[in-house]
Amino acid sequence: MKRVAIQGIAGSYHDIAAHHYFDKEEIELVPCETFRQVTATIKKDPTVIGVMAIENTIAGSLLPNHELIRESGLLIVGEYKLRIEHALVALPGTALNDIREINSHPIALMQCTDFLDTLPHAKVVEKGDTAMSARWIAQNNLTEHAAICGKPAAEIYGLNVLAESIETNKRNFTRFLVIADKWHADDLLAGKAKNKSSFVFAISHTSGSLAKVLSVLSFYDMNLTKIQSLPIVGREWEYMFYINLTFTDFTRYKQAMDAIIPLTKDFNILGEYAEGRQSV
Repeated sequence: MKRVAIQGIAGSYHDIAAHHYFDKEEIELVPCETFRQVTATIKKDPTVIGVMAIENTIAGSLLPNHELIRESGLLIVGEYKLRIEHALVALPGTALNDIREINSHPIALMQCTDFLDTLPHAKVVEKGDTAMSARWIAQNNLTEHAAICGKPAAEIYGLNVLAESIETNKRNFTRFLVIADKWHADDLLAGKAKNKSSFVFAISHTSGSLAKVLSVLSFYDMNLTKIQSLPIVGREWEYMFYINLTFTDFTRYKQAMDAIIPLTKDFNILGEYAEGRQSV
C-alpha cells in the first residue's frame, strides 16, 4: 500500500486526484494542514509520496509551491490534470431555500460566482478547505449551512447534493504534481516512458540572456508548455525561471539540457516524468 501525503482531508480535490493517479492501487492518505507540511512529511519518511496542486486553468499558478518543491529537494515523478466539478451540499432534509450560509475555500467560491448570484439570500463565508467545510457542517449539524466541494466529500460526510456542476467555467482543471524523495523516485518511475521535464534556473543580467536559452530549446525541438518567473529573495530584480517542456526524443532532450546549462545559473532539474492524464 502506498502512503500519500496531501494538503487537506478525505474527500478533498487532492484526495480525488491521488486516487485517480494511483488508479486501481490501494493508498493510505496522510492528511496535512499545509503544503509545507506535505514536503516535511516526505522528508521525515522517504517512503511517503506527495500529491500537490501546482496550477489551475482559471486561478493560475500556485506560486509558493514552485519554490517549495525546489527548496525541498524532492523530485516530481508524475502529474494528473483533474477537472474540478463543484457541488453544493448540505445536511439531509435541507432544501435550497433553507440555506442561509455557504462555506468553502475562496478559490472554489470564486469559481462558482454565477451560481452564487442565484442565491442572494445566502451569506458566502470563506473557509480553509472545500472538504473541511463539508465535514464541519456534518459534525456540527448545521441545518442552514451548505458547502461547496466535490461530490465525494458529500458521500464521505453524509451530506446531500443540492446542486452539481455549479462551477461557472466547465473547463476548470487543476494540475497536480506527484512528488517523492529522490531515492524513491526511481521505483515510482520504473517502466514509465519519460516525455516531460520540469526544471528551474536563474540567468545573468545581460541583454538577451533568456532569449538565448529559449533559442537553444527551440533548436532542439523542445515543446515549451510553461514558463513561470519568481523573484529571488535577497537578490533584488533577479528571478528564477521555472520551465515545463515536453519532448519525443530523450537523447535530444538531454543534449538540450547540456547546451543551456552554461547559459544559466543555479540550474536544477525538478523532475523527468510522463506527461499526465487529464480527466474528462
